[in-house]
This record gives sequence, structure tokens and C-alpha cells, in this order.
Amino acid sequence: MSPPCHPDPTLTGTGRATFHSSTLGIMTVMMHRGELGVFLRTRRARVTPQSAGLPGGSRRRVPGLRREELAQLAGISVEYYQRLEQGRATRPSREVLDAIACALGLSEVERAHLDSLRRVAAHSADQAAGAPRPQLRRMLSLMDGIPALIINDYFEVLAANSLATRLLIDVTTAKSGTHNLARYLFLDPGARDFYVEWDEVAAATAGQMRLSAGQYPRDPQLAALIAELTTYSEDFRALWNAGNVEQRSSGVKSLRHPALGVLRLRYQNFVPVDETRHRLVTLIPDEKSATEVRLLRAWAAPVTTGPTQGPDRAAVGPPADL
Repeated sequence: MSPPCHPDPTLTGTGRATFHSSTLGIMTVMMHRGELGVFLRTRRARVTPQSAGLPGGSRRRVPGLRREELAQLAGISVEYYQRLEQGRATRPSREVLDAIACALGLSEVERAHLDSLRRVAAHSADQAAGAPRPQLRRMLSLMDGIPALIINDYFEVLAANSLATRLLIDVTTAKSGTHNLARYLFLDPGARDFYVEWDEVAAATAGQMRLSAGQYPRDPQLAALIAELTTYSEDFRALWNAGNVEQRSSGVKSLRHPALGVLRLRYQNFVPVDETRHRLVTLIPDEKSATEVRLLRAWAAPVTTGPTQGPDRAAVGPPADL
């Protein structure tokens, strides 16, 4: 008999690559065809038989549950579950995946990701995230007391105020010359010094990109970025293959500024209801970093003199897992 279903709240190079559009199309199809199987395998591997109410035994060749054990817990046939993991069953029902999610004890974020993978077959095409609305840009331009910027769901910086530009000067002057925070994080050697908690930021970034890939599997720019990072970054490749998904809306990050040292900042993401692929990110200093941010505000003042192009003058923005 299956255990009660309760989601587990605790589970939660610098070169550029150019990929031909036909190659991207093939890669994208392969990515979302295999994504469901990869996700199920990685989730299955972390569930022990004992935690699922099954006898463990001493002779087990695989970590976590066997396929037949998970199929038993979910109330489906072993053959059908095997087809799911192998990518041969492409249109599973919501009821089947709900039963599997129950057996695996998935978190709410993981359940939402699983449902996105189920609905992949219904997508006809995914457009790139595009530009933010003028109203969102206007809101950013009025924020002059705290660092703020606009990013999309694969960490492309679309706009940033002058204070955010000064705060993130190591990123804006990076040799990679990138406007993408995930690319900077994984491909620029300076990122490990800039992000004090690099390992945590990297894991969260990969998890959020996997979440976006499940929601928009045919977005060509997102597919190109994932292909580039898996090709040139061993760290990203390992995190991507782990299959974890993550969603963050707020938290605290530490950044190492070249002149001011380590700054502790609380970030908050604001996502428009009708524009969910964009987010306005604010960075508020804690008490120990407030003086340094006031200095940044004074340094940022000259940036506004002379001809300007509005908030888009910043090259890049905040921590990549915002």
C-alpha cells in the first residue's frame, strides 16, 4: 500500500559558442524529450526504500528506489514507468504523474516542474522572453535609492539603474563582456571571487534554468545558452545533470566589491502577473553594508551627467540566482 502523499518541503572558459538554428532545433527536441526521464531518474535516486516504507536489503546496485518499487508505490505498471524514463511514453496523464510525485515526495516547485514537462507536447512554439514593458522600465528609472535591475528567466540583464551598475562593477567590466549573469557565473573566472557563496549561487542558478527549460522547452535563446554552458562549463554540466529545480523570490547574498569589500544585500524579485518571464530585482543592504551603499550612491551620481540612454546603460546586473 502506498504511503500518504505529502510533498516534502525540504527538497527543494570565457568563450562564446554559436549554434546553427537547425542544430538548436534538434538539440531542443532532444532536450525536452529526455528531460522527463532525467528528472524522474534523479528524483528516484534520492528516495531510500526505508523512507518509502519498503525493505532495504543489503544487495542493491542502484541508489534510491528501483523502477519496480516506484511503479508499485505509484500504482502503475513497471513497463509503463520504464517507458516514461526512457522517453518512449511522451504524453503521460496528470493522474499518473501525480501518483509518481506522491511516491517520490516531490516539493511544490518540483511538482510544478513535472507538470510543465507533461505539458511540453501541447506547446507549438516558444518565443524568446523579449523586452520588458515600458512601465516596468519606467519604474526602474524612478528607483535611485537602492540598486535595482530587470532580468528575464534565463538571467539576461535587460536594464539596470546606475547604482546597480556601480555595485556590480566587477561584472560590468568582465572580460567576457556578457550581458547574461549565468554566462558570467559559469564562464568568467572572476565570478568565483565576486560571488562569496559561489557554490550556492551556482546550484540555484542551474536549478532555476532547468525550471525555465521545462516551461519553455522550445525557446531558442534559452536552448542556446544551456548548450553553451554544458559545453564549456564542467560545473554547470554537473549541476544540470543532477536534475534539481529551484525557484527563489527573495533571500540574502554576499558580493565582493573591489573597493568596498564584502556587501550583504537582501534581494527581492517582483514578477508582473501578465509578464512572468521578466522580474524587477531590488537589492537592499543590511545594516553593516548601508554605509557602503551610500558611498555607491555618491559614486553613481556622475553616471547620470551628459547624454543618457535610460536604465539600459548597465551592462549586467545582480547575483545570477536572483
